[in-house]
Amino acid sequence: MTEPATDQVTATAPAGRRHRVVIVGSGFGGLFAAQQLEKADVDVTLVARTGHHLFQPLLYQVATGILSVGEIAPPTRLILRDQKNATVVLGDVDTIDVAAKKLHASAGHIDFDLEYDSLIVAAGANQSYFGNDHFERWAPGMKTVDDALELRSRILGCFEQAEVIDDEEERRRLLTFVIVGAGPTGVEMAGQVAELAQHTLRNSFRRIDPASARVILLDAAPAVLPPFGNNLGNAARARLEEMGVEIQLNAMVTNVDYQGIEVKDPDGSVRRIDASCKIWSAGVKASPLGKQLADQTDAEIDRAGRVLVNKDLSLPGHPEIFVVGDMMSLDNLPGVAQVAIQGGKYAAKQIIAEVEKGRTPAERKPFKYFDKGSMATVSRYSAVVKMGPIEISGFIAWVMWLIVHLAYLIGFKNRITTMFSWGMHMGGDHRSQLTSTKQWVYARQALERVAADDAAQRSADRSREEQSASASVD
Repeated sequence: MTEPATDQVTATAPAGRRHRVVIVGSGFGGLFAAQQLEKADVDVTLVARTGHHLFQPLLYQVATGILSVGEIAPPTRLILRDQKNATVVLGDVDTIDVAAKKLHASAGHIDFDLEYDSLIVAAGANQSYFGNDHFERWAPGMKTVDDALELRSRILGCFEQAEVIDDEEERRRLLTFVIVGAGPTGVEMAGQVAELAQHTLRNSFRRIDPASARVILLDAAPAVLPPFGNNLGNAARARLEEMGVEIQLNAMVTNVDYQGIEVKDPDGSVRRIDASCKIWSAGVKASPLGKQLADQTDAEIDRAGRVLVNKDLSLPGHPEIFVVGDMMSLDNLPGVAQVAIQGGKYAAKQIIAEVEKGRTPAERKPFKYFDKGSMATVSRYSAVVKMGPIEISGFIAWVMWLIVHLAYLIGFKNRITTMFSWGMHMGGDHRSQLTSTKQWVYARQALERVAADDAAQRSADRSREEQSASASVD
């Protein structure tokens, strides 16, 4: 790991123009960095591929019908509308030119450039399929609003199809749900699918018993919730098994298709699990912007595509560029919301100190992460919490989980509506967001076809142009 650069200072803006700060990403790192700069003498531009700030830790509750999209994904433009020095731009950043201090983005068919004096890259991470990206078609991840809505429709669609089919073998396949990855997201998702089947949908079908659904949580690792330690991992496992969830560990997924998945066990044998609904939560990979930055600087990336940053979260030789959140690699910090929040605030404070107080990058103090603990909910009234050496499970941990997640939701209205939705769920397992559509289920495949058609059309156009050019020469 390299130390903060001392031979280059953050560029100052020319006379008559304020220092320009561009922030890429509207997640925890990007949003909190922008808010930290509210009173600074700078112009802030936040550019992101989506127009909302996603509270990703609660995405699984959208997928299982507890919360609405609006409660966990408020519009970024509305969050920052009273911040006079902030401009919100919808755009997908595809290129960062470090030498020119400029980035290129597109919004639909419109391309545009943004110039910066300081850059905070907080573009987050995507689902990782460990080199098997074709798995995504049949096993969506849990990283975006689109993912959650697609999964909700797939889950509910399985029950609906099972109600009308006569083939018993196909019915069993439809009522088998496989969650790949026994980390926090996988555990939370498995618990909620089980509750949905056993409680929410009870007595709502006439030909099937939703409680007969088979919920499988599997992982190539030997434990549930490895980062939480054996005690909390075993507590979560015991609660899930009490709910009827099958836990299959040391099970490596080798293939995923329409009919189900193939799994390799420790003895080398491969077996098949027929399942209609597969959910992937097994790994993450950083935004490809990280590799772009590494290719243009002395920075390196790790196996997950995260950028190895200096102790001040900047890139070697480029103190004007900060990388925060899931995109950065520093001291084995986890990819959790608190790391992104604290990193975004830290980067903003360094910019303020250098623009308004004349400090140099050499004077920056290293970033220090304050670990506020980790937590995951398993089911109603049951969660696990780890704060340093303190480990809590069960009801008290669940109350702590509720309080913390409410506190970090953006907006008073969202907190109130979320509390109401949770109250309905706790009081009688009522879920008001069980709407599903065919379009949500098949949108991914439709987009793939459109992309393939566009690629084919571009190829055909190029071929005609080349033939035309060749004919002109002749």
